[in-house]
Amino acid sequence: MTHSSHQQEQELRDAVRHTGRRRFLTVTGAAAALAFSVGLPTAGSAAAAELDARRIGEDPFTLGVASGDPLPDSVLLWTRLAPRPFEPDSGLPRARVEVSWELARDERFTRVVRRGSATAHPEFHHSVHVEVGGLDADRVLYYRFRTGTWTSPVGRTRTAPANGAHKRELTLAAVTCQAYHDGYFTAYKHLAQEDVDVVFHLGDYLYEYAVTATGGARNYTDRTLPALFNRETTTLEDYRLRYALYKSDPDLRAAHAAHPFVVTWDDHETENNYAGDTSEDNLPPEEFLIRRAAAYRAYWENQPLRAPQRPTGPDMKLYRRLQFGRLAQFDILDTRQYRSDQAYGDGWQTPGPESEDPSRTITGAAQERWLTDGWRHSRATWNVVPQQVTFAQRRDVPTDAYKLSMDSWDGYAASRDRILKGARSAGVDNLMVLTGDVHVSYGFDIKRDFEDPKSRTVGTEIVTTSVTSGKDGSEKPANWNNLMRANPHLKFYNGRRGYAVVTLQERHARADFRTVSAVTTPGAPLTTAGSLVTEVGNQGLTPA
Repeated sequence: MTHSSHQQEQELRDAVRHTGRRRFLTVTGAAAALAFSVGLPTAGSAAAAELDARRIGEDPFTLGVASGDPLPDSVLLWTRLAPRPFEPDSGLPRARVEVSWELARDERFTRVVRRGSATAHPEFHHSVHVEVGGLDADRVLYYRFRTGTWTSPVGRTRTAPANGAHKRELTLAAVTCQAYHDGYFTAYKHLAQEDVDVVFHLGDYLYEYAVTATGGARNYTDRTLPALFNRETTTLEDYRLRYALYKSDPDLRAAHAAHPFVVTWDDHETENNYAGDTSEDNLPPEEFLIRRAAAYRAYWENQPLRAPQRPTGPDMKLYRRLQFGRLAQFDILDTRQYRSDQAYGDGWQTPGPESEDPSRTITGAAQERWLTDGWRHSRATWNVVPQQVTFAQRRDVPTDAYKLSMDSWDGYAASRDRILKGARSAGVDNLMVLTGDVHVSYGFDIKRDFEDPKSRTVGTEIVTTSVTSGKDGSEKPANWNNLMRANPHLKFYNGRRGYAVVTLQERHARADFRTVSAVTTPGAPLTTAGSLVTEVGNQGLTPA
């Protein structure tokens, strides 16, 4: 950690101790925490000096470009200036930099539809978030950035269909869990070539664990990673550098440049299996929230997110809603920031009074109301919920002595029941949950009552496997037979790495599970391991 970062972290700790946990969790306290931890861009004489961009002697666009959260009339464009991405200051002085941008209908930029400039502030690690409005709906567009003598790679994005549009088809990809140290991002190389409208990233964009000089399972022989990556991320500087490592991967950059992303986090962007203000190692909450503030700040700086998602101290409103015409409504959840602590000490446990306590929540009350209220106003054929952890019941063995994962919705049974009752009350007929986290591909029917296999199927869940986490995996993991027998609503299970492609249409939806044979060696080919379909008005997954 640099001297200034260490001083800021210590000032934040002192502030937390002075204000106390309760005030720290208020908006005022959170804003103070943010000011102590990293500062905000200021106006007037106190503002950072401006750097003459012509003095930037190395390519500042090493981390690529990205777009996200498409609206019918607007796109969000992202980049971050980092001539030397593996250094704490990214090779730039603490000065603001002016960056120009262009948005065009063609990738040669002969038909530019919007152009402008934005400021890359040092307080935001020279990241740039540009919200471009006044655009036509459902249009493919190309974008690029410039500063000094440098021009970024070209990115491709698209606006969403108009809110009332009767779009016949929408194709999305779902990705999750990309531990750099577990292998190559080959899945992203293939995803960059897919014809999809949007990519949903369902969490674990990075991992907090140390990465060795040889890149862990990548086993580099042509490079040596700096020692600063060979430690767990805990400070703002750590998290920022870890995003630089991940975004240095050319396959990840290619996927971001090819498609707009809609992102949400899970646990590893901060710390494994944390719950609200409770850390895995049971640190005092006021101490853990310092780390959470750093992780959330770095997440926003490095993702294509709009202004309403900018964090305030340890708080960040990541749940949000996107419409794609009359075909689909997407309610993106955050099941990590507001959840009750995992029951029975976490892990796989026998369910009981603690896990089934009606007061337990995985979303928090406000997000739960927001979700069910949004369904009541939905006019979409498909109501899709991109989120993090397995929603359907998942027993580990086909006997009465089964256990459930306390980190998934099984550990928050009352929360799941309230959500399903809310969907039924709102008249949601075609519910689809998109899930990550578990490093395998699943296809589940969502039952009204999981204790009764004959009860009505009220939706489907598509669980995408990891990009790399868990290393190469296998077609049939060791527990394949047990899970398939224990859960009759489980219709597909595969343990290779990859992603899922979901095509939504007016009468049915199709899920294709794409997998690669290996991630510990680069260049593996892509296979479709399985395909499932479900019909509008007749929910339930069947082989395609």
